[in-house]
Amino acid sequence: MTIAVDTAVPEFTAQATSDTTVILSELKGKNIVIYFYPKDNTPGCTTEGQNFRDNAAAFSAANTVIFGVSRDSLRVHTNFKAKHEFPFELISDPEEELCKLFDVIKLKKNYGKEYMGIERSTFLINADGVLVQEWRKVRVKGHVEEVLEAVQAL
Repeated sequence: MTIAVDTAVPEFTAQATSDTTVILSELKGKNIVIYFYPKDNTPGCTTEGQNFRDNAAAFSAANTVIFGVSRDSLRVHTNFKAKHEFPFELISDPEEELCKLFDVIKLKKNYGKEYMGIERSTFLINADGVLVQEWRKVRVKGHVEEVLEAVQAL
């Protein structure tokens, strides 16, 4: 099942850094940015996380929480978060439950090899739990600013 824009996001629970359990219904009343990225400690993923970090205060001022999601383990996430001082939690999704819910597992090609991996994507959920915007096949440069503008327009 894939969530369409302008529909309510089904309840989910996910494990995140800082011994956090993310439960969608407990975030009602806040906007949520969930960004999916392929792998911790890779150049594009690091830059994207740093861009969200550098704009975290502006997102917070707009009543918005940020979550990064990849298939990396909580241990790897914890180190990645600490190393780059991310002020938001990273969700570990090794079973790809959230990845499947948001339909971000796609056939990818790298150096002639084909594999199934996370397509860099970002989703904006409003304070009522409705998916209001999605960005797929994200290019890192300028992306966080675009997401922030969308949040501020809510």
